[in-house]
Amino acid sequence: MAGVDVRVATVKLMLQLQSGGSLTRLLPEAQQQLAEGDRALLQAFCFGMARWSGQVSGIVDGLLSKPLKKKDNDLYLLMQLGVFQLQHTRVAPHAAVDNTVSAVKKMGKPWAKGLVNAVLRNFQRQSDTIIAALDESASLSHPEWLIAHFKSDWPESWQDIANAGNQQAPMMLRVNHRRCTTADYLDKLNSAGFAAQVFSPVDSAVLLDAPVAVHELPGFEAGMVSVQDGAAQLAATLLGKGEGMRLLDACAAPGGKTAHALEYGLWNNVVALDQDADRLTRVEQTLQRLELSDACDLVHADASDTHSWWDGKPFDVILIDAPCSGTGVIRRHPDIKLLRRASDIEALVETQRALLSSLWKVLAPGGKLVYATCSILKMENEHQLNWFLSAEACATEEPFEVRVGTKRSPGSVQVLPGEQGLDGFFYAVIRKSEDQSIRGSRGE
Repeated sequence: MAGVDVRVATVKLMLQLQSGGSLTRLLPEAQQQLAEGDRALLQAFCFGMARWSGQVSGIVDGLLSKPLKKKDNDLYLLMQLGVFQLQHTRVAPHAAVDNTVSAVKKMGKPWAKGLVNAVLRNFQRQSDTIIAALDESASLSHPEWLIAHFKSDWPESWQDIANAGNQQAPMMLRVNHRRCTTADYLDKLNSAGFAAQVFSPVDSAVLLDAPVAVHELPGFEAGMVSVQDGAAQLAATLLGKGEGMRLLDACAAPGGKTAHALEYGLWNNVVALDQDADRLTRVEQTLQRLELSDACDLVHADASDTHSWWDGKPFDVILIDAPCSGTGVIRRHPDIKLLRRASDIEALVETQRALLSSLWKVLAPGGKLVYATCSILKMENEHQLNWFLSAEACATEEPFEVRVGTKRSPGSVQVLPGEQGLDGFFYAVIRKSEDQSIRGSRGE
């Protein structure tokens, strides 16, 4: 039974996830173990489980008379999968229950068939009561520490942020303006039978009405279009056209912003750097598809360790798309809720500060630094900007205007998850004074 095999594969992958890794890394290999027709279902199950883990685990906890032993964590996950199907999919309830119970035998634990059946049947009968009794964290399917951050940083919209994190992200495209206009590409999509619309706040963005496989997109293999959220596409516009200038993308993987910068501007030299060799390979593959490899030098290094890689030539523009909590892209990467810990944030803040301080030294006088995160935590964003402007001589916040998000200061903007349909992102633009004896300040 194919449905049973997919359930067993889902449980195995979710067990692996608890030991480390991510869905991005683990899912492709797991999919290769299944028939091609089952791979999309495995992805849907795994992403759904990660997205609703807090809720479905709370439901199962309320239905068990006592916790299962650690060695039976696979059964615990299987029951969560059954609850997920009953609560969040359109599958026939009897099929969800029957296939989940059948998976118990496939997992080598036939003694638990009655237990799994009873838990799922009881949920069917008592779902409204059980869901109403869930605590705030389980109800919103976000860890308590993260909800606490949302409440502290965004007291008027924290529930909307949590709800946005539980939605499936739309599919947005970036049109390569070196190949065609956005309007022309929209015509190509419509001619191919794909409903889509121009996302007007970002001139290179097109929003699909429904996701499609990338190989079905007109001109994808030829480099005419890429998949990238509109909020991420803001980076290239903030970097500028860059004609004759030198650009550093300091944390470049997986390469979307590097590629867009090359599509958007006429840079004299671009260096794309990342400390993860595997992810840097993805940058290379992206640039090859877009036929931009010759326009960019790839460097495998820790960006903050400038002595190990910098050639001594200052950069005119630097993009720091900093390692962060990812709290703005939970809808795309729901396993963040399972993998990230409260204790991670302080370490990330220190990493971000190390990058800012180190890379400021390789920025030319008069140059521009764009600091970006896919986070919505103020510790990683506007607090970092305030710290940097106070700590560094010659740093001035540079005003800019965009048509998305909310300006947090003249030179920074925060896009919250789901706002205008976008991912959560933060951007700040900082200018380095030509006169190194002058101390910069906000907007002065």
